This record gives sequence, structure tokens and C-alpha cells, in this order.
Amino acid sequence: MKRELTSWYSPALQKDMPIVTYGDYGFALLLVPTAAADYLEYERFQLMDHLAPFINSGKVKVFSVNSINNESWLNKEMAGEHKAIRHNQFNDYIFNEVVPFIKNSTSWNTPIITCGASFGALHSMNLFLKRPDLIDGVLAMSGVYDLTEYSKGHFDDQVYFNSPAHYMPNLTNHDTLEQIRKSKHIHILTGCGAYEDPEAAEKFAGILYNKGINYELSVWGKEWTHDWPTWRAMLPLFIETRF
Repeated sequence: MKRELTSWYSPALQKDMPIVTYGDYGFALLLVPTAAADYLEYERFQLMDHLAPFINSGKVKVFSVNSINNESWLNKEMAGEHKAIRHNQFNDYIFNEVVPFIKNSTSWNTPIITCGASFGALHSMNLFLKRPDLIDGVLAMSGVYDLTEYSKGHFDDQVYFNSPAHYMPNLTNHDTLEQIRKSKHIHILTGCGAYEDPEAAEKFAGILYNKGINYELSVWGKEWTHDWPTWRAMLPLFIETRF
């Protein structure tokens, strides 16, 4: 499997941000880490080994970015408003720096699918819904889509506009909604085992349904917990059968 490490100084985040790429060809899968993890997390937990057949065959090219959650919602020393500002800077980094990097590494016609587990699922869903003109779909595993689950009681406009469960029911922009509706790849996956929250997935799917947005909700059984064995099973299966 071809593996490349790249880093650049991010104007949005004012720091060096590494990114790792796996493969040569295929649609672009943009991985967002779980809670406080880094860009090599999916590799460390053997997810890349499970995706290797699809990477090596040219079905998918994977890009994994660093998290800044420790500099925002998981930083106990920061004020809530500053956490929200940092979150928006991360969004800008993805939209204005990572997306062009992916396009230059593939082609300007290559679809980009965001993907993540746990907190990474919320980020992935939010990134897609905010910019469906740049991102073509999302594969979200074991997520909750209400940012107040992480904001420790802080709520302002910046939280609202990064919390899909809050802004999607009120979204009325016709062009944005139509772009979201065009996606053939809105996949919401959850287990029902320990620390999973299938109700959160079902509730958010209901919000999409009420907006006339096509999605796939896949609820796995109680043996599937909020942990890596679940995600190592989910992601390769969906890459194989849905793309």
C-alpha cells in the first residue's frame, strides 16, 4: 500500500498540520479522527489494514487529517466561545486547505466522502452538510450529531451552526438543500452495544427525512459496541458494498 506523509503550515489554524495519504486512485475518503486522537489513529487501530484491498485495487484513496479537539471542545482550560472559534478555524482548514490538497492529489472531479467515528462522525457530518458543494457525501459511524453533547453547557451561534441536530431542522437555503439531496452517499451507522447511542442516529435520520434528504441508516446489534472492532467491521463493508 502506498503511504505518504505531508505537512504544511495552516493559515487557518496557525500551526503545522500533518496529513497521511494511502493509495493512488479512487474516490477520496477523508478521515476525521475520534475525540482527542491524531491523523495516524486509524492506522494504529488497523483500520487501514482492513481497507487495504480497496486501496490497493484503486477503489479508494484515503486521506487522514489531524484533530484539533484538544484545542477546542476537549480543552478544559478554554472558554466556550474560544473553543467554538477554534472549531470554525478547523472547518476553514478543511474547506480551504485540505479539499484543494485532495483535488490536487487526485483530480477536480474526484468525489470526496468525509468519514469518522464517534466525535469524528459529528465533524464528518457537519463538514458535509455545511459545504455540499465541496464534499460529496459522508459515512458517519457511532456518532451523535448534537454538539452540545461536547460543549459543556456552552451555547451560542457558533455552537448552533456546528451542531447538525440544531441547524438542519431550520435550514431553508434552497441551493444548499438541493446539493445535499443530490448526494447518494449519506450513510449513518451505529451499533446498539455499550456506549453506543442508536437513538441519536435515529433522531438525526428523522431530521434528514423531514427535509426530503435521502440517507441510509444502518443500526447494528447489541454485540457492536462503541469501539474499534465495530468500526473495523463497518467501514470496509460499506466501502465494498456502497461505492
